[in-house]
Amino acid sequence: MELDLGAVRAFLAVVDAGQFTHAADRLDMTQQAVSKRIARLEADLGVPLLTRSRAGARPTEDGAAFLPQARALIGLADQATAMFRARRRALRIDVLSRAGAPVDMVRDFYEAGDVEIDIVVSRGTVSRWTALADGSVDAAFGRATGHPPAGIERVPAFLEPIPALVGRRHRLAGREHVPMRELAGLTAWMPGNADDSEWADYYRHLSAEFDVRIDTSGPVFGRDHIMEKVAASPDLITFGNTSQYPGYRDVVQISITDPTPVYPWSLMWHEANRHPSLPLLVAHVKDHYQRCSAARNQWLPASDRLLFPTDPRPA
Repeated sequence: MELDLGAVRAFLAVVDAGQFTHAADRLDMTQQAVSKRIARLEADLGVPLLTRSRAGARPTEDGAAFLPQARALIGLADQATAMFRARRRALRIDVLSRAGAPVDMVRDFYEAGDVEIDIVVSRGTVSRWTALADGSVDAAFGRATGHPPAGIERVPAFLEPIPALVGRRHRLAGREHVPMRELAGLTAWMPGNADDSEWADYYRHLSAEFDVRIDTSGPVFGRDHIMEKVAASPDLITFGNTSQYPGYRDVVQISITDPTPVYPWSLMWHEANRHPSLPLLVAHVKDHYQRCSAARNQWLPASDRLLFPTDPRPA
């Protein structure tokens, strides 16, 4: 005997809705069609599954016994369907920001193969763990500290050096490289660094270790406003690079040394995700990280060093 999954789905719809009419609406069918499917299922099983009354429909004793198996059957069918749908859609990757370094890695991955990519820019406004768990995104780049929720996998992706940006009137403007100790006592203006964001936490660690004040005051009026204020000040700095803020001639980029602060980017995904292109992305990121030759004397928060154990620490 082979069960009709459509009939099983109709049975579940009636049980959940409590009435044939409501179940028919959910299934976008006529009430008569739903009744015929239920009747066929009862005939195949040889037992009545539902009791009908003016109050609605309820499972019989046999219907209640069949209910868990019915849900399992439809659940497996839906999983199988979703798996094949996933194979036909693009791989969704959260890069956090289009101006961030993960975009370059995703572009390199895209150009190295024939995988369709769907770029997602969350800017940290949604829970990364929730998005990975419910399949809203297949993979996400970001800073992964501590212990992620069960099911979340992660690998180190790369360490991005963080330079400083200053106006041409700043006393450091003529320097290409500046030791970190010379930034002590300066103020880095970074409006929009939300207190609960992963990057705000990173800069709190940096501030505590190197005595660089992080000023997050003021609303964000856009890149022009930030760059205009930094360009006009002989004292302010900000952390970033000219690829994030292109086209501002009165702002110069300075490399930071001894140590060089680096942002620890990781790739994260959920172990239950079965998108066929996800393993290719993970392999690409692992290979890229292994091939990167890390510069000496880098700094990153102690909480990040567990995931980046091979990277040299500051002397």
